[in-house]
Amino acid sequence: MVSMKRILGHLRRADEDFNMINDGDTVAVGVSGGKDSMALVKAMKLYTNFAKVKFEVVAVTVDLGFDGYDVRPIEEYCKSLDVPFTCVKTQIEKIIFDERQEQNPCSLCSKLRKGALFAELKKQGISKCAFGHHRDDALETLLMSMFYEGRIRTFKPVTYLDRMDVTLIRPLVYLAEHEIVSAVKRHGIPVVKSPCPACGTTKRQETKELLSYISKSNPKARNILLTALKNTDQYSLWDKP
Repeated sequence: MVSMKRILGHLRRADEDFNMINDGDTVAVGVSGGKDSMALVKAMKLYTNFAKVKFEVVAVTVDLGFDGYDVRPIEEYCKSLDVPFTCVKTQIEKIIFDERQEQNPCSLCSKLRKGALFAELKKQGISKCAFGHHRDDALETLLMSMFYEGRIRTFKPVTYLDRMDVTLIRPLVYLAEHEIVSAVKRHGIPVVKSPCPACGTTKRQETKELLSYISKSNPKARNILLTALKNTDQYSLWDKP
């Protein structure tokens, strides 16, 4: 099973490669309760003891308003890590499913959730936020962009959002999803299941399954795709003269 030491090794490399965390930062981890964000908040707290710079970690959860969504396990876990915790209550679930009755809710949900999160960060005077997106998320986003948007793009490890004055970092971008799953099991990290009815039925899930299928015939496919993302000096696309 994967240890937190390995998680921290990947996190440190991402931090150093992309200059994610600076001295004196307060980094707010967006914690949904899923395996990725719960592993991230633990890793970030541990990293405060080993990083070359001094920084602090807090956790913020956006409650979308689903019945049965219990934030108490998240709050208790953050307390056990000595990480300050804030829960932002919203009515996003009602807006998306009751009022607008969205057939493809993920995009709007993401925008509203980020808006609520960043508004809370501004209220607290925090300008740096960490999400738990990992390597496989980046590759799936790349393929979805190509298949459904006709663009070759994915999210960046570090993104400055000028309208919100927030720098968004993704410290787990070098981690494979199966490594996070393994670490969560090994260290007994609690996970709060998402009550969203769209969970597991999205285009992302289809893309995840496609990537798994490709990796069966080429086990190195994910690592090669990650190398391609970083190999910006050798793009060979159809630029117009």
